[in-house]
Amino acid sequence: MSDVFTTRILRVVTGSKETVTDLTRDCEEFLQQAARGKDGLLNVFVPHATAGIAVLETGAGSDNDLLATLHTLLPADDRWQHRHGSPGHGRDHVLPALVPPHATLPVVGGRLELGTWQSVCLVDTNKDNVDRQVRLSFLG
Repeated sequence: MSDVFTTRILRVVTGSKETVTDLTRDCEEFLQQAARGKDGLLNVFVPHATAGIAVLETGAGSDNDLLATLHTLLPADDRWQHRHGSPGHGRDHVLPALVPPHATLPVVGGRLELGTWQSVCLVDTNKDNVDRQVRLSFLG
């Protein structure tokens, strides 16, 4: 049975364009305080119907490739039945089916166990909502 459960809310401003925001450093800083050298799990959750969490390489173009792929799969046009907000906003509500709103990651010795090029990212295609919350929870 775990003896540690700690949670924190990050506030992230994503701006008025589609974004992939790297949260890895925020996750690591949270674990320094929350995990205190213990093994466990980090859950990253975004409580929004139009954003997701992805684990991917950033900085080498993969983040832009992801946004381009999502734009191809989910074009911002008038095909969507969900029609409030900016044109094509309905596609933002489909995003979490492709990029889920959560990720659960291993923590070993208080450190996030990611692969060499992996980062934890907030994926946000919704230009109408620039203020996001991300919940980080450690169970160890």
